[in-house]
Amino acid sequence: MHQTEGELEKKLIEALVKIGYKYVPIKDEAALAANLKTQIEKHNNVTLTDKEFAQVLNHLNKGNIWDKAKILRDKMQLTKEDGRSVYIEFLNQEGWCQNEFQVTSQVTVEGSYKNRYDVTILINGLPLAQIELKRRGLQLKEAFNQTNRYQRHSYNANDALFQYIQIFVISNGVNTKYYSNNARQHFNQTFYWSDVNNDLITDLFAFTDVFLEPCHLSKMITRYVVLAEEKKCLMVLRPYQYFAVEKIIDRVKTTRNDGPHKNGYIWHTTGSGKTLTSFKASQVLMNQAGVHKVVFVVDRKDLDYQTTKEFNSFSDGSVDGTDNTNKLVQQFTDDTKLIVTTIQKLHNAISKKQYLARMEKQKDKRIVFIFDECHRTQFGKTHGAIKAFFTNNQMFGFTGTPIFKDNAASYDGLKRTTKDLFEECLHKYVITDAIKDQNVLKFSVEYVGKYRRKDSVNEIDIEVEDIDTKELMESDVRIDKVSDYIIANHDRKTHSRAFTAMFCVSNIDTLSKYYDALAKKKAEGRHNLRIATIFSYTANEDDKDATGLDADILDDTAPINLHSRDKLEKYIADYNQLFGTKHSTKDSQAFYTYYNEISMRVRKREVDILLVVNMFLTGFDSPLLSTLYVDKNLKHHGLIQAFSRTNRILDDKKSHGNIVCFRNLKPATDAAITLFSNKEAIEDIILKPYKDYTARFNEVYKNLLAVVPTVGSVDSLPSEVEQLEFIKHFRELIKIKNVLGTFADFKMEDLLIPEQDFEDYKSKYLDLHDQVKSSTQKEKVSILEDVDFELELIHRDEINVAYILALLVKFKGATQSEQDKKRREITELLEGQVQLRSKRKLIEKFIDENIPHITDSDQVENEFEEFWNLEREKALTELCETEHINNDKLRNVVTEYLFAQRLPLTADIDNILEVKPVGILNRKTVFTRIKEKIKDFIETFIEGV
Repeated sequence: MHQTEGELEKKLIEALVKIGYKYVPIKDEAALAANLKTQIEKHNNVTLTDKEFAQVLNHLNKGNIWDKAKILRDKMQLTKEDGRSVYIEFLNQEGWCQNEFQVTSQVTVEGSYKNRYDVTILINGLPLAQIELKRRGLQLKEAFNQTNRYQRHSYNANDALFQYIQIFVISNGVNTKYYSNNARQHFNQTFYWSDVNNDLITDLFAFTDVFLEPCHLSKMITRYVVLAEEKKCLMVLRPYQYFAVEKIIDRVKTTRNDGPHKNGYIWHTTGSGKTLTSFKASQVLMNQAGVHKVVFVVDRKDLDYQTTKEFNSFSDGSVDGTDNTNKLVQQFTDDTKLIVTTIQKLHNAISKKQYLARMEKQKDKRIVFIFDECHRTQFGKTHGAIKAFFTNNQMFGFTGTPIFKDNAASYDGLKRTTKDLFEECLHKYVITDAIKDQNVLKFSVEYVGKYRRKDSVNEIDIEVEDIDTKELMESDVRIDKVSDYIIANHDRKTHSRAFTAMFCVSNIDTLSKYYDALAKKKAEGRHNLRIATIFSYTANEDDKDATGLDADILDDTAPINLHSRDKLEKYIADYNQLFGTKHSTKDSQAFYTYYNEISMRVRKREVDILLVVNMFLTGFDSPLLSTLYVDKNLKHHGLIQAFSRTNRILDDKKSHGNIVCFRNLKPATDAAITLFSNKEAIEDIILKPYKDYTARFNEVYKNLLAVVPTVGSVDSLPSEVEQLEFIKHFRELIKIKNVLGTFADFKMEDLLIPEQDFEDYKSKYLDLHDQVKSSTQKEKVSILEDVDFELELIHRDEINVAYILALLVKFKGATQSEQDKKRREITELLEGQVQLRSKRKLIEKFIDENIPHITDSDQVENEFEEFWNLEREKALTELCETEHINNDKLRNVVTEYLFAQRLPLTADIDNILEVKPVGILNRKTVFTRIKEKIKDFIETFIEGV
């Protein structure tokens, strides 16, 4: 028998009381406000009159989640009725244990709907942590979706105190996760807690004892929730980030100012959020007693730019970017507490005569250095020079791939390891930990060449390294075949270009051949991929050992290869023509301007394939990059770093990182995984073979047939319980098919389900989604309401109104029998694509009423545009007349949505109404209905057009 949700809640409250929370019964918002008054008075040792507390409530009710997170961390100046001025503190951030801790349950808040929240943790009377429970056996995602529903329905209602939630906890008793409070987020942004050894703590009551312990929860909220300025969102550290920062802080605290100082390094796998960890460590350390400055050191100009930007995104203006060495020296001598700089400029500052007089005064100051990507930056003479110059230094390194004896390169005849330079590894979080915690993705590695099995499309006639000669590997025939393979499979690998790719090759000459081959095929109309490239034109660009240790960014002092520079100029000219820009390589600053822009365009999915030799294979982070084509020998940390460009978590559609190898890198891949985790980890890091996924798909399909033997039987399911079973089985099918679709060998014939049946079941699946969506106005809450339909797995970016329009042009010019076939094709697309279902009736109306009167297929586009604009105006006018809305103001609301991607708030709707509804309940009903209508209008006439 299942433990009920109520029983789970009761036991949780008992556990919370046992560890120091005081239970307080709070039924509604009035009781919540009354308790808040009492707790604020207690925390601030002050008595508030009702009028004074009303001022406090008014102050707390300003802004959105982001604004409230800042209000929470600030003090309020309050002028009391007797004229005295007092400061009200809402949260003690330094003494985080010195707050007031309470727990309550089943608080009822009425917004658009009446909602009751499971378990609420109050700190100084404010609801700062919310726990939503599901009974054992139910998916955590349902609790996550429930909190999102509360965001939409009631958290912003009335005094909006529940917008002060900083951390959510969701649990079904067996599994428990936490995440920060943001209005828009994905389930991938939820985390398990663990111990310092990365062993997960998933049981609710074990989690409660460790994470929800009052002092620890308060510490997480005050110190380890980061307010990220750029995105205006809250970010909470994951457990391994927390333990790493704590270890560094502890090491600095326990080191005497007169030395000797103990150093250390953090081994956190690539893609696990190193910048956030290093930022938080730097932020805490710069305020640590005895620390003069914190210097964050990177090894390349692009990371100087990128990391400064990311640091400032966490805390606006927290970092002064160092444009030149003179500026860096100035920062060392002024009151700048946190400096971000490159190792090259730091070396200049301590070695050039013009800077030494000023820098000498800093030699004995206690300076903490944090080195980013210390597997690359610290193995030459500069590391020793920095240590020798700053006599009171303390050094910490971050790396995703440490240097061990097995992968150490020789410098000056010596092989140095990360341990040699930074001493003890303070915290370790390897790739297997990150995959287990779902913080990074697995890799699908496909090898393309003669060594593949004969029944695979990856078996193409190209040479492999058994005969790895420069002549054969760079032959025009081989380059041509690899290029054709990429053109044929790129859309499959990237889910029809929902994601982007990089292509790394062995040297600039080979890169040129690939670029020219792809450009020639594009000119011939063979593809329309947006190809771009960047490489340095210094003598050391080629990296024969693929270690990733060689410099790959232009150095002003390095010798220039004019031939390479001329090639790059030619390719930049192509880029300028494609994007209407004016880049060049006239000097290093121009080069970096181009570098930064191309980096931005890859991140924004404006470049389909970026061709590189070494650049971007380390340090570059883009969740939208899913695929790496490899025609280069990689090994050790160079291989792991390159592969890891593809495995950032994004959404359900991005299920893994794709690695397509045109060389047999399997031995090197196995060796690298063994070095940085262990031999047994290979099957945890690399996706299973294609046939395993087809077998799993067919097994789930059989389970589906047991619930719905035919497509028509979906309509006859007796209740929501059986509908839920169908949804779960079909959802599993689309998840597996999402993975299968990226394999070059994928074909529907390998699956038991006929392709038409799959499309028909998909339509029924979407029908159920639409049914749940349209029933949200009802009082009865559907058990399907919090089910995640994972529609992004069905959404196809290339299938939009423009795509349908192209089909309509062909439809008009076809014979009658062909028109019947194309009509069915269009109907199926309209039924099967999430983004087109809202437009289906209108498009079918155009086909029935307008197409017969069009005499020339060339007129279809203009006629459709005129039809669409007319229907949009009619719908807008009807909405305004039906709901008594000001037409011009509604247009402004729609424009605001297009700009900010934000649906109207209650105040916005109140502003556009010409006739105001009477009564609080009536107002809520009207405002909710209008918001839904505006959302439907945008989905129908604006999105995907």
